[in-house]
Amino acid sequence: MTAPDAPLPEPERTGPRRAGDGGTLAFVESPVQLLNVLEWAHVRAPDDALTLVVLPPHDPMTRGQLRRMAQLARDEGHAVDWSEARGTTSAPLKTVLRLARPLRTARRIVIGDPFSRYVQLLLALSGDAADLTVVDDGTATMEFTAQLAGGAKRFTRWHRSGAGGPRALLFAPVSGRARRRLTPRPGRAVELFSAMPVEVPEGVDVVENAFAWTRERFGPPALIAGTDLVGTSLAETGVVDADRYVEAVRSLARAHGAVRYFAHRREGMEKLHRIAVECGVEIVRPDLPLELVARRGPVARTVLSFPSTVVHTLPLALAGTGVRVAVCDVDRAWLTDAASPRAHGFLSGVTATARGAHRLRTSTP
Repeated sequence: MTAPDAPLPEPERTGPRRAGDGGTLAFVESPVQLLNVLEWAHVRAPDDALTLVVLPPHDPMTRGQLRRMAQLARDEGHAVDWSEARGTTSAPLKTVLRLARPLRTARRIVIGDPFSRYVQLLLALSGDAADLTVVDDGTATMEFTAQLAGGAKRFTRWHRSGAGGPRALLFAPVSGRARRRLTPRPGRAVELFSAMPVEVPEGVDVVENAFAWTRERFGPPALIAGTDLVGTSLAETGVVDADRYVEAVRSLARAHGAVRYFAHRREGMEKLHRIAVECGVEIVRPDLPLELVARRGPVARTVLSFPSTVVHTLPLALAGTGVRVAVCDVDRAWLTDAASPRAHGFLSGVTATARGAHRLRTSTP
């Protein structure tokens, strides 16, 4: 199994000094969100003062990618505030208090995950005058915009069922205020910066993310023979049965001559070990978002993926390189009993709307 580089020390907190002077304040919780903030800044605000507030989770793979993305942000001249908002029981309150003034005075606020309760809390505390930008958080952006356009009273992730329990009810006032902040009105703009196919309500400005920053800074990649497979965390989120998933990977690997499997940062070690042994592929754990890893290369001439963000983003990041991106449908029989009733339709939509990606099917016994 190919592992990322040795762990890096946590980035020093530089503090949200620029946004407090009326600049742009961005909140990110994942490497993909941070990448898309860099893409947004490159296209929409190349000369603006930007502070990135990184709210890292506990997961070590995510933290490792975030550390490396934070360094790329510094290299671009942006201020980075690495905020351990989940470290202790008092950490959330300390973080909120420290960010209160920058939230009130920021001219623009950029977020990557409207479903995040932490981001909703910060958004609810922000000044009403600040313009808002939402950047892609993967395929979840499609569900967010659909719910916003449909007038949903609360935001619910596509793979979750039910009302969310007592905690969701207690959080409802905060979530409601955040939703109102995300609804455009006269005098306050809401912008969506996205590479995904989306439907938005009137008043939301959509700006296409063509991965211009990625293509200017990296590559083109060296191409190698064979096929690369891209993993997903559908089994870890309880959507797809793990045995069915491993069998599908084995089928694809044999049919297409795959030699490498790029693991999702949330995939479990036990499942990855099974894939390595049973499917005969090398497991690669990327140290950066796959768009950057593929653009830097080397990358296979064909990249296969299940329905995920990369079937929309890789054709853009790898435009002009000659790499073929293909997406494999998820069979309804693979879904678990716990999967949301919306799961299959949502995943089918991710596949069907992938621009520039070849669609293929596979099945398992």
